[in-house]
Amino acid sequence: PSADATPQPVRLVFFEDDSIALGAHALTVVQDAAAAAARSPMAMVRVAGFVAPEPGHAPIVALARARAEHVAAELERFGVARTRIQVQGRGAATFAADAPIEARRVEIRIGAN
Repeated sequence: PSADATPQPVRLVFFEDDSIALGAHALTVVQDAAAAAARSPMAMVRVAGFVAPEPGHAPIVALARARAEHVAAELERFGVARTRIQVQGRGAATFAADAPIEARRVEIRIGAN
């Protein structure tokens, strides 16, 4: 099998509330994802953004997409061709009551997973 068929873990990038800024740990996750994408040059890279659900807060999908676009731009900066990156703002995500940061995330999926 080719390197592109190797299962890849989903990489998670977390954000502060109402932010698209990437901290040092988040940048490390993105850089790791870019390196994994380089090892699978034919695999697509899917980037999906999420936010914590806020009743009556309309721009949540826009924030989710902005987070995903920011991560995609960083992947590109680390060498992933933009033509390989699919970006999606997914909107609100569920989370454990004691861990709202779980919903404020971007998922990076490389290949078939």
